[in-house]
Amino acid sequence: MAKPASPQPAPPGGTRLRGFGQQDWVGGLLLVAVVALAYLPAWRGGFLWDDDAYITANDALRSAGGLRDIWFQPGATCQYYPLSFTVFWIGYHLWGLNPLGYHLQNLLLHGLVSVLLWQVLKRLEVRAAWLAGALFALHPVNVMSVAWMTELKNTLSGALVLGAAWAYLRFAGLGVYESRTRPGADCRYAMLALGLFALAMLAKTAVSFLPVTLLLVGWWKRGRLAWRWGWPVAVMVGIALAMGWLTLHVEQLTGATGETFQMTFPERVLVSGRSFWFYLGKLVFPYPLTFIYERWKVDAATAGQWVYPAATVGLLAGLWVMRKRAGRGAGVALVHFYLATSFLVLIQVLYMMQYTFVSDHWQYFGCMSMLALAAAGLDRALEVIAPRRDLLRRAFYGVLLLTLGGLTWRQCGVYTNVETLWQTTLVRNPDCFLARNNLGNLLFQNGQITEAFEQYQKALAASPRFVPALNNLGDAFLQTGQVNEAIARFQESLEIQARNAPARNGLGIALVRLGRTDEALIQFQQAVEAEPRDVEARNNLAACLLEKGRVDEAILEFQKSLAVEPANADAQAKLGKALLQTGNADEAIAHLQKSLAVRPGEADVQADLGDALLMRSRAEEAIVHYQKSLALNPDNFSAQANLGNALFLAGRADEAILHYQSALAVNPKDAKVQVNLGNALFKKGRLTEAVGHYRLAAEIEPNNVYVLGTVARILAISPDPSIRNGAVALNLAQRAVQLSGGGNPALLTTLAAAEAETGRYSEAVQTARHALELATAQHNTALVNILENQIGLYEANQPFRDPQLTNAAPGGAKSK
Repeated sequence: MAKPASPQPAPPGGTRLRGFGQQDWVGGLLLVAVVALAYLPAWRGGFLWDDDAYITANDALRSAGGLRDIWFQPGATCQYYPLSFTVFWIGYHLWGLNPLGYHLQNLLLHGLVSVLLWQVLKRLEVRAAWLAGALFALHPVNVMSVAWMTELKNTLSGALVLGAAWAYLRFAGLGVYESRTRPGADCRYAMLALGLFALAMLAKTAVSFLPVTLLLVGWWKRGRLAWRWGWPVAVMVGIALAMGWLTLHVEQLTGATGETFQMTFPERVLVSGRSFWFYLGKLVFPYPLTFIYERWKVDAATAGQWVYPAATVGLLAGLWVMRKRAGRGAGVALVHFYLATSFLVLIQVLYMMQYTFVSDHWQYFGCMSMLALAAAGLDRALEVIAPRRDLLRRAFYGVLLLTLGGLTWRQCGVYTNVETLWQTTLVRNPDCFLARNNLGNLLFQNGQITEAFEQYQKALAASPRFVPALNNLGDAFLQTGQVNEAIARFQESLEIQARNAPARNGLGIALVRLGRTDEALIQFQQAVEAEPRDVEARNNLAACLLEKGRVDEAILEFQKSLAVEPANADAQAKLGKALLQTGNADEAIAHLQKSLAVRPGEADVQADLGDALLMRSRAEEAIVHYQKSLALNPDNFSAQANLGNALFLAGRADEAILHYQSALAVNPKDAKVQVNLGNALFKKGRLTEAVGHYRLAAEIEPNNVYVLGTVARILAISPDPSIRNGAVALNLAQRAVQLSGGGNPALLTTLAAAEAETGRYSEAVQTARHALELATAQHNTALVNILENQIGLYEANQPFRDPQLTNAAPGGAKSK
């Protein structure tokens, strides 16, 4: 049996930690409770900017295959943060697109981060650690990270990185573990720290500051560094570099390229130095806070702008010089703050920096050290000012936290819905071109066209080369029928950014409207080259190819589109229609059914599915879909006509007649429907009416071989003398044979019958013998037997009469 460990003395200046006791549970639950209360207005918030890319329009959340892509296909999501997107994936499968679920998980994570911050500071023996956790929980600069669902990546990575920090403290024997653990002895905690840090990096790579922060903490507590307890930091650096490179690569793939992101190193230094003081100012005086702050002009030639980086260097250098007198803690806190907020711009210009150089959510991690420093300093100052007056100090802290909670409650209102977000942003930053552009989109969607155009124009006045505003203005002109104006805006956008899929796509649509299909095709091709996952552009390319008769290429493009977005009902429908043109009815049926599963109210798709089923002789099923199509659009000519065909094929001639008549009421000049109506009437024994429709068909399409042959046959061989008309039959049959090239034995058979009907028996025998030769060569046994019988009649100077024409009719023709 192992000998129990000897009790360890309490560390100097603190008390020995005995685990998570009752007071810790109370303190932790209190922190979570104040977060839930202060953020109550956020519970009712809706989806905001970028929430579509992360949640509502993110197809990767929809399936197990999407989860695989989240992890193993960089670029499948707008940023490579697979752990954060996995949490979104889980959320989607638990509560779908109910925003409350996403808000609650973010609130709980923020509460957890606050508790973990308190616990880590407590283990580092930082004064007033709980107060620091409470300041972090309630400070309004964190509202953006908590109320904006997209920023779950902040709260999730924050919880993991603090867990990694705790594990490292335990491994390195820092803080309360100083006298309990030999530094570097228990590698289990080193492995745990590395694992949690790797997970944190997979949630958001902005936590890459942790290795340096841990070194700073080790130096602060011991005044030196040692390899035996510092080696995990080196591994963390490797993880940070690898994940950081991947993240920056994906950011560039998703749009963080172009002139907006080209900044010289001196310009980055100016932004870094100024943002440091900006963030400090918002911590001290958090008003006004806004979603997008003004993007100031950076000019390295202006001496006054160098005051900020000079002051930053001076402050940090001064703390270094005074470290022996003032202690190392303040310097460590400020260096961590700088690294976590303002350092990254020296390496990479982030996507959001095209709109602003600073953002509240970028100081979520950095403010932890400053709030800890503030809590400790405030507690020490109050102890000096009012010693032994704990009640007064607690009252002061209560007022402070209530004030911060009230400001947080108020700031949450900004995130109620996307319109409020942009309206409030414009009140606090009138030159925010992003807010102008996005508000314009909302107004346009709501039918406020004039107001939308005004916002787009103001966005471009603030930033004339802002490509999304130019594209949206082009789309607005396009939707209001101002095609030439739209083309001008898209071309202007492409002059700024040539690889611009939305502008290429919009320009292609405009060119199609003008009938310039060949030019449009080029634009759609360049759009999908610029953005292969742009489903709209690829569908437009496929539709354009289809219009040009390049059906096989169109099918391939639709298939590529559906590989990206399988639930795209429009692509499924158009692919089904394209497959119909190739005669591939079975595949067409599958795609049309998928389209209708998403959007059952599409009349044309219902009709196309009916056509595909009819092609496979599945008449009863086709009837159902034609009826659905007509219920949605009673004036659909082809649906009426083809419903007649389906009913005729199903043996329901009376109903078929009614639908043929309805189709002809819409378009009486369709020869095939006239023939099919004639067939149905013939089937019902209404021969005179049938012949009338046959003759109308021949008048409408005098060059249609099928129509000419059908009418000639009836007029030549009907047993009813009131129907027969040999002269007309002969004229129609001769024309049909001439148009067909003379190689159709069935048409020659009809011509022979017409010749016999007009008394030209020798010619009838000669024509019938020629037809017999062709039928024999084609192995058409049925027609051979008919011709042998007819030739005998003609040689006996007798015409041919077909008694079956009183109860049968020729097959129908599909109408489109």
